[in-house]
Amino acid sequence: MNEKVEPRYVFVTGGVISALGKGIVASSIGCLLQSRGLKIGQVKIDPYLNVDPGTMSPFQHGEVFVTDDGSETDLDLGHYERFTGVATSKLNNFTTGRIYNTVIEKERKGDFLGATVQVVPHITDEIKGSIRRVAEETGCDVVIVELGGTVGDIESQSFLEAIRQFPFDVGRSNCFYVHVSLVPFIETAGEVKTKPTQHSVARLREIGIQPDVVVCRCSKEFSSGVTAKISLFCNVEEEAVIQAPDVESIYEVPVVFHRQGLDRYVVYKLGLNCRDADMSAWQKMLGRLKKPSKRTEIVIVGKYVDLTDAYKSINEALLHGGVANDCGVTLRWVEAEDIVEKGPDGLLGSAKGILVPGGFGERGIEGKIRAVQYARENGIPFFGICLGMQCAVIEFARNVCGLEGANSSEFDAGSPHPVIDLLPEQKDVDRKGGTMRLGAYPCDLADGTFAATAYGKTKIEERHRHRYEFNNEYMDKLTRKGLRVAGTCTGRDLVEIVEIPDHPWFVGCQFHPEFKSRPLAPHPLFAAFVGAAMEKTDAG
Repeated sequence: MNEKVEPRYVFVTGGVISALGKGIVASSIGCLLQSRGLKIGQVKIDPYLNVDPGTMSPFQHGEVFVTDDGSETDLDLGHYERFTGVATSKLNNFTTGRIYNTVIEKERKGDFLGATVQVVPHITDEIKGSIRRVAEETGCDVVIVELGGTVGDIESQSFLEAIRQFPFDVGRSNCFYVHVSLVPFIETAGEVKTKPTQHSVARLREIGIQPDVVVCRCSKEFSSGVTAKISLFCNVEEEAVIQAPDVESIYEVPVVFHRQGLDRYVVYKLGLNCRDADMSAWQKMLGRLKKPSKRTEIVIVGKYVDLTDAYKSINEALLHGGVANDCGVTLRWVEAEDIVEKGPDGLLGSAKGILVPGGFGERGIEGKIRAVQYARENGIPFFGICLGMQCAVIEFARNVCGLEGANSSEFDAGSPHPVIDLLPEQKDVDRKGGTMRLGAYPCDLADGTFAATAYGKTKIEERHRHRYEFNNEYMDKLTRKGLRVAGTCTGRDLVEIVEIPDHPWFVGCQFHPEFKSRPLAPHPLFAAFVGAAMEKTDAG
């Protein structure tokens, strides 16, 4: 065991443009330090004014990631969990809105003893305290803090000031700054350009932060001459210029960084006493991911097909399911509305598995229901998640039980057969933020079901994010016609999983299993689903 030392802090900032992959950089550093036996904590700071991303459109924000304690968080926390296997919580994500809300509440209670409340020191102190709280409450060795946005953004100024002050609170030797910047290759000139990175680092240094490492996002690797130039103009050692070229899989990034000695440099600079990195399990997983022995195709029927960040965890969980089966998974997206307009045969005919993900709102619902029907009638392995499970219940009620007009009360308040209805505790809720059924709940599985077989046990716990639920008034009608209730919430009569037993593999779950899938520990339901799709592929 490592001797307990003062916690260290690694700060990851970005420059030039957004979407450079700061979350992957932060996750990869966490993965590498963890492989050296260090206990890792990770934080994502979002500079927007929303208290959390829970009420934001997928077009604005992408996926909302949900933690065990029911926090609606930034999607980068999904990367953190997948790369390190460490569960996150409300501690690990905060926004400008949350920080200001906390400070204002303290002022209203009189906590500041009549002082004028200001950005410095009150807001910056709250930011620093929120970061230190992660180390205090988790006992981790290293806290990796990712600051969203780019250097120079107005929204980021208070956070940059806070992390500038951090060394004065904990010591400069306990802080390490990583700056992620763009080093573009200009095709017409045939040259790599370092000026954007030079200017970005210069802006960071104006604020008072000298990066210890510059991670250079680039389309392809550049020469040692470019490295020397960045080193000189950004005031870092040459070994502290780390290239992050485009790679086939995000899971290659820790290996690329390790090859360049990033983890060794971080450990050296922070004075951490730890073992050498053991990346053997990660390398084995990566080998299966890149060179699988078989392939299959999964069709995902959704309404954000051009915005894959809206389904980030589902995409990754399907790839993990492939790793579990030594199978490459080709993901094909189908717009739900197109199924209504064009029919399912041409769009779904080649599918070896069909998945309908979660979501909100009426758009695309009829197309999703048609996709469920196609999977059920043609023996195609089907996986419905949250709304996808609800669509499966609606389809079964209409087309097997003959309940004409069956629907969810979310989409048709006047439905004669609301087989999906609002949770009782939701009926008096009028605030949208953080009021759904959120977080981890226990579930009891019925023996002999697809779900129990996949999990290998009958007691599980999964994360939820929904307001509507299976309407138990229709339980008898649906189960008499062959729908199987495979899982119920422990201590309550809420239906968590439905199945069709006389089908090759047909599972709908009210929870979100994708949030707990990891490349080194694929989720059992995704592994079983991909396995069923492989059998369909092999059968032709």
